Amino acid sequence: MSDEQVKKQQLSQAFHTQTEEEVLRDLNTSKEGLTESEAKKRLAEYGSNELDAGKKTTMLQKFFAQFKDMMIIVLLVAAAISALVPNAEGHREWVDAVIILAVVVINAIMGVIQENKAEQAIEALKEMSTPDAHVLRDGHNITINSHNLVPGDIVLLEAGDIVPADMRLFESSSLKIEEAALTGESVPTEKELVVLEDSEVGIGDRINMAFSNSNVTYGRGKGIVVHTGMNTEVGKIANMLANADETETPLKRNLNQLGKFLTFAILIVAVIMFFVGTMLQGHGWVEMLLTSISLAVAAIPEGLPAIVTIILAIGTQIMAKRNAMIRKLPAVETLGATDIIASDKTGTLTLNQMTVEKLYVDRHEYDIQDGVPADTLAVKIMNYANDSRFDKDGKVVGDPTETALIQFGLDLGFDVRVEVEKEPRVADLPFDSERKLMSTIHKLADGRFLVAVKGAPDVLLNRVKSLLVEGQELPMTDEEKQTILTANTNMAKQALRVLGTAYKFIDSVPEDLDSEHLENDLIFAGLIGMIDPERPEAAGAVKVAKDAGIRPIMITGDHRDTAEAIAGRLGIIKPGDDAAVLTGAELNLMSEEEFASKITNYSVYARVSPEHKVRIVKAWQQAGKVVAMTGDGVNDAPSLKQADIGIGMGITGTEVSKGASDMVLADDNFATIVVAVEEGRKVFSNIQKAIQYLMAANLGEVLTLFIMTLMGWDILLPIHLLWINLVTDTFPAIALGMEPSEGNLMARKPRGKNSNFFSGGVMSSIIYQGILEAATVLFVYWSAIQWPAHTASNVVDLTATQLYDLQHADALTMAFVTLGLMQLFHAFNVKSVYQSIFTVGPFKNKPFNWAILLSFVLMMGIVIIPGLNDIFKVTPLEASQWGIVVGASFAIVPVVEVVKFIQRRMGKI
Repeated sequence: MSDEQVKKQQLSQAFHTQTEEEVLRDLNTSKEGLTESEAKKRLAEYGSNELDAGKKTTMLQKFFAQFKDMMIIVLLVAAAISALVPNAEGHREWVDAVIILAVVVINAIMGVIQENKAEQAIEALKEMSTPDAHVLRDGHNITINSHNLVPGDIVLLEAGDIVPADMRLFESSSLKIEEAALTGESVPTEKELVVLEDSEVGIGDRINMAFSNSNVTYGRGKGIVVHTGMNTEVGKIANMLANADETETPLKRNLNQLGKFLTFAILIVAVIMFFVGTMLQGHGWVEMLLTSISLAVAAIPEGLPAIVTIILAIGTQIMAKRNAMIRKLPAVETLGATDIIASDKTGTLTLNQMTVEKLYVDRHEYDIQDGVPADTLAVKIMNYANDSRFDKDGKVVGDPTETALIQFGLDLGFDVRVEVEKEPRVADLPFDSERKLMSTIHKLADGRFLVAVKGAPDVLLNRVKSLLVEGQELPMTDEEKQTILTANTNMAKQALRVLGTAYKFIDSVPEDLDSEHLENDLIFAGLIGMIDPERPEAAGAVKVAKDAGIRPIMITGDHRDTAEAIAGRLGIIKPGDDAAVLTGAELNLMSEEEFASKITNYSVYARVSPEHKVRIVKAWQQAGKVVAMTGDGVNDAPSLKQADIGIGMGITGTEVSKGASDMVLADDNFATIVVAVEEGRKVFSNIQKAIQYLMAANLGEVLTLFIMTLMGWDILLPIHLLWINLVTDTFPAIALGMEPSEGNLMARKPRGKNSNFFSGGVMSSIIYQGILEAATVLFVYWSAIQWPAHTASNVVDLTATQLYDLQHADALTMAFVTLGLMQLFHAFNVKSVYQSIFTVGPFKNKPFNWAILLSFVLMMGIVIIPGLNDIFKVTPLEASQWGIVVGASFAIVPVVEVVKFIQRRMGKI
């Protein structure tokens, strides 16, 4: 067998199913470790024990990649036409071109900044690696840089170490390793030197293995390095991160659809207009080409990308104030489309903090929330038989289970630091995974010694001879033992981690401490039930999400019973609904087709690996759902990146999970997600309002130009269209992004992945409102020609030609002002697609009020101020003309109100 074949075989082997001798043989090593020469050879063969950052793109590549969107391409074409093709007066529209290009470039720069932030995930993974490792080389214990570890190395572990590579353990002394970042399980795993039979067993159940970047919390151990670098479990996660498909956000998809639609529509209308003008009206082809280009410029909402970006940025600021930090702007809008919130359990739905929840003493089960007897001996024992310690800041550190017991004692007023000064520990028997007990011996004031024992209830009960009931020692009968076991079972069914406590008094400390003599003839004191509890606000958030049509699901590396219990308590599933839970092992047995057909059956996924999480997210996405994934561990990073929106935890989250996320919760509060979803829905609604406003205005402009051309009338000049697009379009559209929520957003169902900006009645509103705007402008122009304010009877010293020109200049000015003012009035209409403006409140949005006022002043200024009207080729209007213009402009408000009323009566909302 070649070296390459041996290497591939080693990478595919399930070392947890092999004996110690088989692992040593297959890796060609011994318990004394490798020689230095062999280690160098293997380092050259396997490479450094570090993570590959993957292929990086340059800043320039990222910048040019931002110009691939259809909307951006349309805008660039418009800029080129404005800059290169002269108008009817022979001038090029440089101002228009510069503004369009500025919008596009700013948008691209922001995209590059967001992309750079997203690439920090794998760098964070690399930084997690421990710098040193204690290994045996040539039979000597030495310390080396962990990057130089190779398969076959023998590594020594002790409490406080970070595991430097994936290892098969062959020595263990009460070894416990905290693997929450990889498995999602909040309790450290007790390692055992057993041979496992199932080659597909999940990471969390490989109790004879130690995995890279996990933390040793207790005991000591020794193991053989089996995988390094990218071949470790955390390396597989890094590889998944590097190769994850970039999901297209609904916002990006909608903007692309809008760009394609506009391109297609503009080309058709421009071509028709060109041929009608040249063939039917007899205009020259150069004149009609310029007219068609003017129409195209009028049709393109060149400020839309900037307006969308500004609305998203406003949403980002609002979310930041509510503890939701957005890393990628499109995530704001994506939240509003969320169908599924796939949440990790540990640290997200729960506190990631073991907490005592129940206490069984004196034949009675107490719920901590209802109060417990503070003077019970069980509290003293659980604090004495404990290896937790206090750091310099007074914080309890150590194994999470044991620190929970210390904290429980402190909450009850039992300060173990004070008590052990009175009754110091003089000896102990450390916890052992085989006997599942721990004992400490304390010297009492009367000269006797107290033996405090805690451990697995079933084991402990076999070593007791009596029990403590209300201060009296009673004989331990079979009936009493069964009662205690029943209490233990009831707690376990609630997914509580149960420990038993017992004690006895001895006259002297045995010279030879052994379990057989010390941990027998005990007195049972009580049971303690602990759990990593759900966050207080999580259940309410789950209910709000369900009411909003969003399905919360739990994906965790924890055990089935624990996941089921927490999900039941939160309302994700009905309590005890075992059928709604799927384990990683069961998922492995399903084909992609079978899983896809059954995915709606499950709301809880337990004992899953990072690969499973990605598979679950993909399955929901393939079912047409927009998926938000929350998590805080390294094991969550691939699924966070795969999801439509990844949500990391700001406090407990690893830098890896935050780097792979689109949004980070500053308070680690699950309820903040629901707040963010509501804000996301509001943002999408406001973007829709801005698009409805812009597209109706642009449609009105296009139809006005098109029909004016068909009728052989004078048409609005490019400078008129540019001013309207810059002044009356932009400011109100941005201000619409600040509209408050309509109030019923969270009562609506998710809009779905296939919805777009034109959904929910927006398209039909754009069409009829655009037609209404055009019809009104054309009517004003026609009426101004039919009944001019300037006639031969009231104007003297003008030739017929001059009078004709004045009348047409007035008509064009009235049409121009009507188009601008009508858009300002129409901005009030688009505050809601179907609701009356009097219901949503016409003046609630102060920035909107100021934007309308500013646009009105700018619009009026170029007509009223001498000099400006010459630049913009408009004429001063008389009072009667202003009356017609203002009346016609305002008419759009009552007309749209009537249409909305009819739509509401027809059940549109």
